[in-house]
Amino acid sequence: MHVSPDTLRLQIDYTIWASRRILDAAAALSHDELTRDFASADKTILGTLLHIFGADLNWMERMEGRSLKAFPYDANASLAWLEEQWPKVWRRWQAYASGLDEAAVEAPVSYLDFKGHPWSTPVWQVMLHVVNHATHHRGQAAGFIRALGKTPPPLDLMAYYRELSS
Repeated sequence: MHVSPDTLRLQIDYTIWASRRILDAAAALSHDELTRDFASADKTILGTLLHIFGADLNWMERMEGRSLKAFPYDANASLAWLEEQWPKVWRRWQAYASGLDEAAVEAPVSYLDFKGHPWSTPVWQVMLHVVNHATHHRGQAAGFIRALGKTPPPLDLMAYYRELSS
């Protein structure tokens, strides 16, 4: 399967757009709402957003030839910290994507997982995984926001396409 560099750039721009929207929605919540335990893997809205951030950063590090040994945040990370750090990762992804050509999207990325196991995966698969992973967890966070009786922002890819065309 082939995925063009332009398609990957569009997908990275989409995931940044959607993550920015859910981060902004989280900023409108009280501390108690942001840290309410929803009994999910990442427990809270903040925990879920930190998980997305951590994966975005971890995969960017792998793309640049480094393998982290653990998620790059601690249990005390705040929304303010996340609002400061996540845009830095987004800019790195956009810079990385801007340099892609047809050969680069097929090139393997070699890395170690958190358990030290070696893997090699084509760039296009890693990038689509990053987008898909974030989509999954943004959906969880949006569901948590809805469970609080609030309306989360539209995060659909089609909403992004429609915004681009307006």
